[in-house]
Amino acid sequence: MFVDFRDQPPPPPWQQRHPPPRPPLTRRQRRIVYAIVWFNIAMLVAAPIGGATLLGLLIPSWQ
Repeated sequence: MFVDFRDQPPPPPWQQRHPPPRPPLTRRQRRIVYAIVWFNIAMLVAAPIGGATLLGLLIPSWQ
């Protein structure tokens, strides 16, 4: 089916709507965010070491 759009004006240009700016974090919120970040960094180091230790204990028990 053919629709003739020659007499129609072009659509208006697309404008991106920006969300309203967020208020800055409070001191308590910043401390919580820092604690979460440092906990995740610590787990990046500690979790593989702990996992390797558990595997080292479990593998001999299966044999």
